[in-house]
Amino acid sequence: MNAPEVAIIDSGGANINSIVFAFERLGCTPVFTQDWDQIQKASHVVLPGVGAAAAAMSHLTSLGLAEKIPRLTQPVLGICLGMQLFFERSEEGDVAGLGVLPGTVRRMANLPGITIPHMGWNSNQFEAVPSDSMFEDVADQRFAYFVHSFAAPLGPWTIAKSHHGDWFSSIVGRKNFVGIQFHPERSGSWGSQLLRCFLQWKCVSRV
Repeated sequence: MNAPEVAIIDSGGANINSIVFAFERLGCTPVFTQDWDQIQKASHVVLPGVGAAAAAMSHLTSLGLAEKIPRLTQPVLGICLGMQLFFERSEEGDVAGLGVLPGTVRRMANLPGITIPHMGWNSNQFEAVPSDSMFEDVADQRFAYFVHSFAAPLGPWTIAKSHHGDWFSSIVGRKNFVGIQFHPERSGSWGSQLLRCFLQWKCVSRV
C-alpha cells in the first residue's frame, strides 16, 4: 500500500517542522502547502495551529481557503489552534472560524491556583467513541502535551475532554473532521500512535 499523501495547510503559523518530522517518522512525506489543488487531492489533510486565531483566519481567507476547507471530504485533522478554527467563532480576536462545528472557543478562566496558558501534560477522558472513528483502538485516559489559553466547549462533538480549572473539549469530531487540542508530536508514543491512526483512517459519516 502506498503511503498516504498528506497535505499540511500553511495557516500562517511558525514552528511547523515538528509536525512534519512526526509524519516523516511514520513513513510518509507530507507537503506543506497553500495550494488548493494539492490540498484537495491529498488523501489526508492537516490544519496545524501555532499562533492566534484572528491572524490564522485572516491568512486562510486571503488565500481563499477559509470557505473551501469545510468542503473537504477526506480525513482532516486540526491540531491545537487548527482544532479551534473548526468552530464558528473564537474569542481570541473575536473572529469567525471555519464553521465546521457550532459554538465559540473561549478564553480559559483565570481561577485561583490555575495557570494560564495551560501548558504541560494532562489526561484525556474519552466520552462515547464512535466505533468507526480513528480513536476506536486508543480510547483511554491517556496523557498528552497541551499549550493553549483558549478552549473549545463541550457538546455532542466532544470525543474526549480534559480539565484545567474547568472541563473543555480536548478531542472533537464531526464527519471527516477531527480536532485535537494537544500537540501529538510532543505527546510521546501515544501521540505518534494517534497520527498513525489518522493516516489509516478512512472517511466516515457521523454527527
